[in-house]
Amino acid sequence: MNITPDEIKKLRDQTGAGMMDAKKALQESASFQDAVVYLRKKGHASLAKKAERSAKEGIITSYIHAGDKVGVLLELNCETDFVARNQEFKELGNEIALHIAAASPLYVSREEVPANAIDNEKQIYAEQIKDKPANMQEQIMAGKLEKYYEQVCLLDQPYVREPDKKVKDLVAEKVGKLGENIQVRRFVRFVLGV
Repeated sequence: MNITPDEIKKLRDQTGAGMMDAKKALQESASFQDAVVYLRKKGHASLAKKAERSAKEGIITSYIHAGDKVGVLLELNCETDFVARNQEFKELGNEIALHIAAASPLYVSREEVPANAIDNEKQIYAEQIKDKPANMQEQIMAGKLEKYYEQVCLLDQPYVREPDKKVKDLVAEKVGKLGENIQVRRFVRFVLGV
């Protein structure tokens, strides 16, 4: 694959990767899309390393939907005040708050879902699949739980502006671009009259 500076720039713009990472991804990939996948996988690997670092700085951002009937307060954390003041970090907070207003998640991540809620879902699913072959029930149960997490967990939800991307992928891209651990700490979604 012949690599041009324009392709490197396009890949950097799309993924938030550094110049050398983008160039290496293009060199090691058969196509532009493969390079995007390569960088996303690499971003998730570096995300795991960065997730261990303390994220005590950040912002509290808000979003009020048109019509003033839905509002969101969001705490988004990072490692340093420098990144907290970065425009891209603030834009990420705004995008996530907008997503929360639109998609109505109940929890930030799977780890926050109470055990009794999961047990209730499993009981419902067990009743739904009791007529299925026994050897398939476990797989079906796992698939239904995945769908449940995609409905109620912010990080597992498909991002409203790009449904082929999850919210956690959006965060991972910014981690790769800004080089710091970024965490959605908590949020509150207000609906008028509810």
